[in-house]
Amino acid sequence: MIRGVNRNLFDTAAAYDQAAVLAREVGARMAERLDYMKISPPRIADIGCATGDGIRALQLRYPKAQALAIDVSLPMLHGVRARSSRLARLRNHFFNRGPQLINADARALPLADNTLDVVWSNLMLHWLDDPLPALREIHRAMATGGLVMFATLGPDSLLELREAMQKVGADDTVRRFIDMHDIGDLLVAAGFADPVMDMEIINFTYRHPRQFLADQRHLGVRDAFLGQQSLRTWRKIFSAWPRNQEGHWPLRFEVVYGHAWKPSPRTMTKRDAAGNAIITFHPR
Repeated sequence: MIRGVNRNLFDTAAAYDQAAVLAREVGARMAERLDYMKISPPRIADIGCATGDGIRALQLRYPKAQALAIDVSLPMLHGVRARSSRLARLRNHFFNRGPQLINADARALPLADNTLDVVWSNLMLHWLDDPLPALREIHRAMATGGLVMFATLGPDSLLELREAMQKVGADDTVRRFIDMHDIGDLLVAAGFADPVMDMEIINFTYRHPRQFLADQRHLGVRDAFLGQQSLRTWRKIFSAWPRNQEGHWPLRFEVVYGHAWKPSPRTMTKRDAAGNAIITFHPR
């Protein structure tokens, strides 16, 4: 069953799958990081699940866990179902073994407090102008000792494109991304403990920039990602975009990886005017 509201951010799940090369690569590298986590979570969730690569990987790793696939786009959730095998769909129908599909915004999760043990989010946070409300909501929904693991884009992404825009005097309409250190600070502000952050550059090459624009259109996010430019301006930008030795157009993505834990509540001792201790509980 798909729960929630309909927000059609993407055209079709099939088109998304054809273009989501970066998301699949980053998801595979996130999964490698889980090898170092000695956990057996009862409840797992992929927030911003798209067509379900992440939640399927989590279910293979933690087959006994209850799984939730959460996305703001209803077509993406239909894509999760469509990409499941017939056997998996039957098992889900009769034995409730597949992921529960939830159509929801990361900033307003329809989940009770202390519900999740692992939250996974692959390339979702950079679509939020301010990730802090979503991180606080994830923290609220997580059980004590729970793990949040995510990847997002950093500020050095699409550098070649920005430089080409600057050369031709075009407005830099490319979406801005948050620095790794600032994201670490947001994790602490949201109540998480022991954040670990790192980053890497993943380089792509395109036979022509139109291929890149087509990918963003298939992902359903071209205007949100790149802003609006006229066709004439795009041609100028393409001409100023330097090629590599093979004659292809390079483009880098700074991928920021992070994980953190939800700590146990701790006591803070305060005293009233008479000097008596006042005990309160609050997240770290």
